[in-house]
Amino acid sequence: MRPGHHLRRVSAVVVATLVTAVCVPLAAPAQAASAGAQHAPSGRDRHFAVTWAASADRQGAGPAERSYRLVVRTSVGGNALRIRLTNAFGDHPVTFASAYAGLQRQGAELIGGSNRRLTFGGQPSVTVPAGETVLSDPLPGKVAAQSNLVVSLYVTGAQGPTTGHGMAMQTSYATAGDHAAEEAATSWTDPISSWYWLDAVSVETSTAISSVVTLGDSITDGWASTSDANRRWPDYLSRRLQAAPDSPVKGVANAGISGNKVLADGAGQAALHRLDRDVLSHPGVRTVFVLEGINDIKAHTGVTVDDLVAGYREVIDRVHAAGRCVVGATVLPYKGWSEYDAAGEAVRQGINDWIRHGGAFDAVVDLDRITRSPYDPQAILPFFDGGDHLHPNDKGMQAMADAVDLSVLRCDR
Repeated sequence: MRPGHHLRRVSAVVVATLVTAVCVPLAAPAQAASAGAQHAPSGRDRHFAVTWAASADRQGAGPAERSYRLVVRTSVGGNALRIRLTNAFGDHPVTFASAYAGLQRQGAELIGGSNRRLTFGGQPSVTVPAGETVLSDPLPGKVAAQSNLVVSLYVTGAQGPTTGHGMAMQTSYATAGDHAAEEAATSWTDPISSWYWLDAVSVETSTAISSVVTLGDSITDGWASTSDANRRWPDYLSRRLQAAPDSPVKGVANAGISGNKVLADGAGQAALHRLDRDVLSHPGVRTVFVLEGINDIKAHTGVTVDDLVAGYREVIDRVHAAGRCVVGATVLPYKGWSEYDAAGEAVRQGINDWIRHGGAFDAVVDLDRITRSPYDPQAILPFFDGGDHLHPNDKGMQAMADAVDLSVLRCDR
């Protein structure tokens, strides 16, 4: 892929057929212990690829002796599922006394026989120090693409701030006591709208298959899309990739945080400060897709085009140094939003001009052109407006995903 190569708009809407997930029973104890000891794929033609992710931030205090049933959506399918638990923003150790992975039937209820124990270094529990993360052992069996995976955790000893993703746009569940092994929904009485401690899931697949990470803010996080429906623009992109037989990119990891900025910490660490943890640390990533900058612009902190260009260049240089490609997207219109003004609009126009013509990104998706009104180009098209003149609705999210030329997600670096 040549620097400066631009994406073509794909106008056709591709509807992906959801694949029914299939899990095999747990291996015998000796086999499970052997599998759990191997964090590396067994063959040279196999590797791990991230199938789901959510960027973590500092959350409120989490009560001890509580279980969490977290519902997530896989993108790429594979074998040997493993999860990543993070205590990145905690100031005390957290113990996960038990952890299970199953498949959702409905609500907090799991498909019978699908809930299987996860281990950590062969043990059923693990304590994660403050600021650290841990990977589970690979879980024998298969998980299909586009399936509702449910990770159930029993957490003990939690003190102080928790680590999690605040705006999940997905209902998960919590309850007092240890109910992680249960498949029934009876004990899961408290619906929650955040994901706690779980920040990534990966599977083993062919080395020919890879993932893309979408780095962004609330637009990527899915604000104004329909909850519990997986209608964030990265979800629509995931379904397109699954339906494209010639695309080797099948995994999509969503690294959006509502309110996030490129340059300054605030709603989550700045993109520059979380790039390694939230993007480059994930396995099997071929391409990084960057859609971010509107929060820097509308905050009225004096951020200039040159400031944002310097931030983008640092992201690009670090992604390239890690051997991945990076796709840049133009910043969406926001006229009508309460913080809109002429000065901010001038910065947005300037940074979009640089993204389009600067040649720094390996490819560009012109999402400004896709989402703006032809009658008022500084405003989002009303048909795509989620109601606040900044965040796209479901139709806008789908249009954004449809604008991506899938071929340029295939990185030649």
